[in-house]
Amino acid sequence: GTAADTTAPAATAAACAEGKTLEAGSLTIATGDPAFPPYVIDDAPESGQGFEAAVALAVARELGFEGDAVKWVRTSFDTAVAGSDVNNDFNLQQLSITPERQAVVDFSTPYYTANQAVLGYADGPGKDVKKLSDLKKLKLGAAAGTTSLTFITDVIKPDVEPFAFNSNADAKTALDNKQIDAIITDLPTGLYISAVEIEGTKVFGQFSIGAGGAGDQWGLLLAKGSPLTECVNLAIDTLTSTGELGDITEQWMGTYTEAPYLSVE
Repeated sequence: GTAADTTAPAATAAACAEGKTLEAGSLTIATGDPAFPPYVIDDAPESGQGFEAAVALAVARELGFEGDAVKWVRTSFDTAVAGSDVNNDFNLQQLSITPERQAVVDFSTPYYTANQAVLGYADGPGKDVKKLSDLKKLKLGAAAGTTSLTFITDVIKPDVEPFAFNSNADAKTALDNKQIDAIITDLPTGLYISAVEIEGTKVFGQFSIGAGGAGDQWGLLLAKGSPLTECVNLAIDTLTSTGELGDITEQWMGTYTEAPYLSVE
């Protein structure tokens, strides 16, 4: 046979989703209230601007819903992970996939795996880092008990023993006292620290996950046993294989956040 007939119609996400949404002919997507950059720009997910807004609309398109057929609602993080929201087909607001949560809700295949990132004061010693080996000579810190601390010891292998801090306040003190030159953390945490927690800091870059030290994985959250879960997975698989998901991730979690991908040499 030809390549065209290798895929049975039912294998498309759109065919799968037919008749399985809350409301016939439309898809209802939930996010946080408010939703923040870089995930949603200007708290307007319908614009498709921002990482999660763009992912959601791409998934919706694969499921066969575009334009006015896509509706947005807001929920809290807590009700989402408790599985108590009944007003949406799926929810996305940086929801990490954990076994505890999977007991009460469904998660899709991951649409994002958090990379490790480097941050410090904008004019600090970390600003010249271009590749992994540049970090060896720096005094590095990471939150105690995190994959980032393991990433420092197992992957970066710095000349100086890393500093394990218990809070972002401790990290700030260590930076101020020059006990550390830079912080290693997962990218979403790094973006939060630089935006909210430690003034004057900047994320200098991120390492693609192939470098080890995999961070949290985020999934679309659906009701436990939702018939739509398999359809959403088909959509994410398609977006992954075509490279579209990678492009969206690069645009919003790389270029937009000014956190370039650093070489892992």
